[in-house]
Amino acid sequence: MFGRGIGPLEIFLIVVVVLIVFGAGRLPEVGRGIGTAIKEFRGTIGNKNDSETADSEKSEAKDDEKSA
Repeated sequence: MFGRGIGPLEIFLIVVVVLIVFGAGRLPEVGRGIGTAIKEFRGTIGNKNDSETADSEKSEAKDDEKSA
C-alpha cells in the first residue's frame, strides 16, 4: 500500500469519503474549485520559470557585453 503508489481501492475510498463529506450535489462545485486552483498554481509556477529564464538571458547578455 505505501510503496506502490495509489491503487484502485485507495481511489475508491477517497471518492467515497469525498461524497460523504461534500455530498453529491456539491461535488461539481468542489471539482471546479479544485481545477481552478490547480490551473492558477500551474500558471504561477510557469510565470516564475519564465521570469527566471528572462533574468538569466539578461545576465548572459550583460556578460557577453562585458567580455566584448
